Amino acid sequence: MSHYTANLRDIEFCLFDLLGRDKVLGSSHYSDLDRDTAMGMLEEIKRITENDLAASFVDGDRIGTVFDKATGDVKLPESFKKSYKAFVDQGWWSLDAPVELGGTKIPPSLRWAIAEMVLGANPAIHIYASGYAFAQVAYTLGTEDQKKMAGHMVNRHWGATMQLTEPDAGSDVGAGRTKAVQQPDGTWHITGTKRFITSGDADIYENIMHFTLARREGGGPGTKGLSLFLIPKFMFDLETGDLGKRNGVYVTNVEHKMGLNVSATCEMNLGEKEPAVGYLLGDVHEGIAQMFKVIEFARMMVGTKAISTLSAGYMQALSYAKSRVQGGDMKVMNDKASPRVTIINHPDVRRSLMVQKSYAEGMRALVLFTAAQQDEVELARAAGDEDRLKKAEALNDLLLPVVKGFGSERAWTLLGTESLQTFGGSGFTQDWPLEQYVRDAKIDTLYEGTTAIQGLDFFFRKVVKDGGRALGLLGKEIGAFAATGGVHEAQKQALLKALGDLQGMVGVLVGHAMASQEKSDEIYKVGLNTSRVLMAVGDIITAWLLLRQADIASEKLAAGGGKDAAFYEGKIASAHFFVANYLPHITADRKIVEGTDNAIMEISENAF
Repeated sequence: MSHYTANLRDIEFCLFDLLGRDKVLGSSHYSDLDRDTAMGMLEEIKRITENDLAASFVDGDRIGTVFDKATGDVKLPESFKKSYKAFVDQGWWSLDAPVELGGTKIPPSLRWAIAEMVLGANPAIHIYASGYAFAQVAYTLGTEDQKKMAGHMVNRHWGATMQLTEPDAGSDVGAGRTKAVQQPDGTWHITGTKRFITSGDADIYENIMHFTLARREGGGPGTKGLSLFLIPKFMFDLETGDLGKRNGVYVTNVEHKMGLNVSATCEMNLGEKEPAVGYLLGDVHEGIAQMFKVIEFARMMVGTKAISTLSAGYMQALSYAKSRVQGGDMKVMNDKASPRVTIINHPDVRRSLMVQKSYAEGMRALVLFTAAQQDEVELARAAGDEDRLKKAEALNDLLLPVVKGFGSERAWTLLGTESLQTFGGSGFTQDWPLEQYVRDAKIDTLYEGTTAIQGLDFFFRKVVKDGGRALGLLGKEIGAFAATGGVHEAQKQALLKALGDLQGMVGVLVGHAMASQEKSDEIYKVGLNTSRVLMAVGDIITAWLLLRQADIASEKLAAGGGKDAAFYEGKIASAHFFVANYLPHITADRKIVEGTDNAIMEISENAF
């Protein structure tokens, strides 16, 4: 039996009832799609993920990777390679490839809905298949020759990596020492060491294109001196793609990790055995700006992975709670002869399940709402509507650290404290997938920028640098909804109160940031609270989206509800539960932010 059950009914509800994506389908930009076609795609990916892809989930963890130090090659389990082949053979790779190179044009909202199921069933498959998305970057930003390279990446199904991190330069990318020296033929020789490189090698594709940040000879310090290079594992014929000699980029170590063991996390050496030949992307020295195209995709993917794993954990916990008989009903707990009941009848188990349900469904809505902004970006760009484009891009930028930072933190925490806990001691065993979910999910809070990095990015780049415009627009939209009243008026008033508290928190931090221009240590008060504010933003958006769903559900029930009546009742219940149990924390967080001082920064290191 598969470990994975996709929540397709909720995905459908989010896409079409909540976000109205059926209005996007069939538009000039997506003229080949309608709701029936989209649902057909979703139903098919549900089938393949629950079967072919999920089949190797456990093997991938238990067997992991095999690294040959002599050759620098990485081998994957045969069962995993079979799952990966099923994904590729059925053409799902085309959703990420450039349309000009045989890719399939679909709205990002539908693309991320599909990605959720892949990432929930076997996340490493989506990770290893990132070469097609990288090809999109090479095709969009590259020279004519590099567009040909992108074509080979797609047509020959090559892999790709993002090489930023170095042993002494993790989140501080600008401290990187990898060096690039231009050659007479226009290529570059790259030397250095990169660490924590996802999918650094694998025996599921013939070649890998490494997207590598390096400092060109003569380049200045910091991130501005970095350029982005395409470095193939094997050299190749530009016209045919046929492979030539080995290039000088080698795996020197594969990390032994807590989870996600089938995903090879590698240390890479460039230029030690022989020259590592690279091509400057676009023939321009704009490495960080170019790499951010990849980083933004990766952060969206990580957040979606985290949230999809929480959904998988909830579906497992729900099924277990409905079948596990343990103890009597609490009302008659002193009657030892009372009938035993399934644990879903116990109050704390119900509380736990509703925590999982509300966050899993609310954060799914967050992912798809963010993806809907990406729809708007594509549609606005196609229409040449600059004002609409700027608004959509700003909102997408604002939401990405929320999807990644908030989504990964909440998912990781809840998988352990609620989903696994539902199983009791059984959840701690390998008889159930929960322990693997927990181990696999922790990395989501770490790679592609830790939660602390996401909090700093959100406040300084997405709020301060933006002048608060995108956050203000979102806040205005949430406030307007909260003022609509109706059957959930009390909950909407609670949302409005929480929104005011959030705005108060942001105002305090902006004040500290401004004051730091005169008194530098004021900036510490910002750093002590950026993660807290990020979590509060995530909770408010989640509450807003849950209440929007509750409004829709109430309308459906008023019209009869039909076979989905219980589904709609669940939507209302989860919204009310979330508002009552999680929004009050934001008022408390505001008081904490307002009372923050620098006492912790004045403690000597020896006191810790």
